[in-house]
Amino acid sequence: MKKILIGGLIAVVLLLVVGLVAGHLFLDRAVKHGIETVGPMVTKVDVRLDGVNVSVLSGSGKIKGLVVGNPEGFKSPSAIKVGSASLAIQPSSVLSDKIIIRSVDVQAPEITFETDLRKNNLSKLLENVESATGQTGADSQPPAQEQNQTRLQVDDFRVTGGKINVSLTMLGGKSVTVPLPDIHLTGLGQGPEGVTGAELTKRVLSELTRVAIPAAMDAAKELAKGAGDIIEGVGKESLEGVRKTTKGITDLFKKKE
Repeated sequence: MKKILIGGLIAVVLLLVVGLVAGHLFLDRAVKHGIETVGPMVTKVDVRLDGVNVSVLSGSGKIKGLVVGNPEGFKSPSAIKVGSASLAIQPSSVLSDKIIIRSVDVQAPEITFETDLRKNNLSKLLENVESATGQTGADSQPPAQEQNQTRLQVDDFRVTGGKINVSLTMLGGKSVTVPLPDIHLTGLGQGPEGVTGAELTKRVLSELTRVAIPAAMDAAKELAKGAGDIIEGVGKESLEGVRKTTKGITDLFKKKE
């Protein structure tokens, strides 16, 4: 009898272990699949993720190696790179219609702002997302394919310690790096309907472009002031073209001020 009880106890323990491992793998794969599926669909660029590690018991986890590519026509290899991000999910919500994410903490992202003075990659990325979500006003309805998606709620979303690599293609790719202002969003999708992954991407990217572009343009202005360094390094045949480019940059910024 004693042996039977011990054997039964061992079997229960093994089942619990198997259940925890299976749950752990399910969460990891679900988060990774969601990001790599929804990301390219709404941004229209490649979205890669090295890995996800989420605890099935606490819901806490890490996202590593997130890379968002650049829209077509831009030369930089990526628009957004995130080495790591912490998140906390309410485990009991994973199998429900709305997944509750208590917090997302994106640490030290690297943003690339590339412009030729007519367009820039971040605005184009946001344009892609807005086109994918199909809504430009409060009363617009999301596309039919989004209405059946799992809904999300993100209580707290932070981006800290980031930097912006500013690149002017018309100045031969000359670049400068400036800090990215911190971002803090709260209460995303807290209503009964929540938000889709596409809607969440749009909200976060909108805020990112709102704070990143002014900082990047200020840096570009300073970069343009130093364009004389480029002039000194080019041949005589290119000299006049570079001078015209420099003047065009200066005139552009004067109009914006």
